[in-house]
Amino acid sequence: MRLMLLLHVGAAVLFLGAMITSAYWKARADRSGSMEAMAYACRSLLFADVMFTGPGIIGLLATGFWMVNLSGWDRFQEPWLAISFLSLLVVAILWAAIMVPLQLRMVRLSRLQISNVNTDPEYRKSSRRWAIVGGIATLMTVGILFLMVMRPEIRAGF
Repeated sequence: MRLMLLLHVGAAVLFLGAMITSAYWKARADRSGSMEAMAYACRSLLFADVMFTGPGIIGLLATGFWMVNLSGWDRFQEPWLAISFLSLLVVAILWAAIMVPLQLRMVRLSRLQISNVNTDPEYRKSSRRWAIVGGIATLMTVGILFLMVMRPEIRAGF
């Protein structure tokens, strides 16, 4: 169980770290105004997602399920755990259904821009949308981290 917890925490660090550093480097590239830098950052985000973000999500879900299975499925009755799990599923869906397709679009648009095809407004629109969805996903992930560490007693029926 302790090894599983260690793997779970490692997956959380991998996942959240990838999300935060991706946003940082993407913002820096966009601020540079260089389409070469933006294109490189977008390609790098896709690589980071394959190497870190995706495995982080999979690792969190796999180790989380394994630990709940070891400790008993009635643990999902604890609101902090149920909220954390559902939030992670929402974040995973946002990432897979919105953020990755936007990244693929930004890679394509930034490559076209380098080739002097005027697609900058579309790139900026996709980039802004990626930043908004990514910001929401990151805040949700920080909320999950809070719930997992603090395990607050949440009562139903306000």
